[in-house]
Amino acid sequence: MAELGLADTNGILRLPSVRPARSSAGLGWPGLYVSTQSESPYRARFDAAGTHLVILHLGGPVTVRRGRTQERRVPAGGLFMHPAGRELTVELGGPLDTVHAYLPADALPAELNEELGVADPLVEQLMLALDGLVRQWEPAARTYVDHLSGLFAAHLAHRYTRARVRADNGALSEKQLAAAKELMLARLAEPIPLADLADAASLSVSQFTRRFKAATGETPHRYLMRLRVEHACRMLRADTLSIPEIAVRCGFSHQEHLTRVMRARLDTTPAAYRKGS
Repeated sequence: MAELGLADTNGILRLPSVRPARSSAGLGWPGLYVSTQSESPYRARFDAAGTHLVILHLGGPVTVRRGRTQERRVPAGGLFMHPAGRELTVELGGPLDTVHAYLPADALPAELNEELGVADPLVEQLMLALDGLVRQWEPAARTYVDHLSGLFAAHLAHRYTRARVRADNGALSEKQLAAAKELMLARLAEPIPLADLADAASLSVSQFTRRFKAATGETPHRYLMRLRVEHACRMLRADTLSIPEIAVRCGFSHQEHLTRVMRARLDTTPAAYRKGS
């Protein structure tokens, strides 16, 4: 799937009253574009876009008017949602910091609902997590981005479209799990898109994510990080390579990344682990 960019948005981000702070442009994120900015008051009409739009208000309350009839005082944490394929007339009544997330039309099984001011703690946390990844991007987090994107789309589909996604409580078969693990091990040193793992199991990304967790008790990202840590520990015990070299060969961005993960998971550092082996 191609990376989304500013050209795939409906035009809000091109307004002179919008001052961008950061975005996912150029990070290689497929099927999701995230942008964080400060917006000054405006009223404008935008043509239909090929992407669904979700806006998280970081400040407020602020008055937002949609079309001729909808108007609401939206607090911080409130959400604005607009479906792909529909033109939009909107008025922002005051200055506001926001996070925008854009998904392609086919990311959801049906049209996204028009929402104004709805509160959803899960959507809020997912969007803040995605913004945090933009702020401190590491290529090794690619699988984590795919996981968050899949969860984000699945939750929107379940809660905010007219078609409900049926529950999928099945787990991966032993053959599917083995294929996914084999791919993880073969490409341990590089970012692995979640779509590649799903392809190995002959499933969609959303099906793979749910079934993988049902089979292992972990998300694909956490499972992959565990494999990387285990491999790093083996190399620290057996190899004479430097710690920075081991970090890169195990799929970590740098030595500090490996140190941070080992401290969180094993309560130790690479140097201390090597010394104690």
